[in-house]
Amino acid sequence: KKRGLNSELANGRLAMMAIIGMFFQDGLTGSAWGDWSNYTDSPLRAFENELGVQAPVGFFDPLGFTKDGDEAKFKRRRQVELKNGRVAMWATLGYIVPEYVRFPGYLSPSAGLKFTDVPSGLDAMQKVPLAGGMQMFLFAGFLEWGLLKQDGSRAPGDFEHIGRAHLKLRLA
Repeated sequence: KKRGLNSELANGRLAMMAIIGMFFQDGLTGSAWGDWSNYTDSPLRAFENELGVQAPVGFFDPLGFTKDGDEAKFKRRRQVELKNGRVAMWATLGYIVPEYVRFPGYLSPSAGLKFTDVPSGLDAMQKVPLAGGMQMFLFAGFLEWGLLKQDGSRAPGDFEHIGRAHLKLRLA
């Protein structure tokens, strides 16, 4: 009985999301079953061929941030999206990996704090000494305003001094 109720809840949630999507599409195209390719007046079409547009959704901007079609604003938002996505991926790794792997030795020899003494997850932030937290903060600032500073002449997320292209140029 419990399994059946869980399934019903999950299917109900899925149906709620589906009906909201149908309402949204109906508002854009005039029909919940309309052919998206016929709706050429949509401001969402301005960025339909940009990097990151993927089937079956196409260009996804549910809050309408790009409805004005401003390319500079779009590029800035795409840069921010890429950067936040990369931070989220690193944060996910930083949350999962310490559950399985710990460095040997001391995190802070002066405080007598070993890597194995630091708990996983957000509790680790309370255990890391202030100087260690400042090092992380300053390193993130260095990346943000130094190494990973976006050049407006390059595509969003394409940084001159890092990545495969840079390695190929330096190794050649």
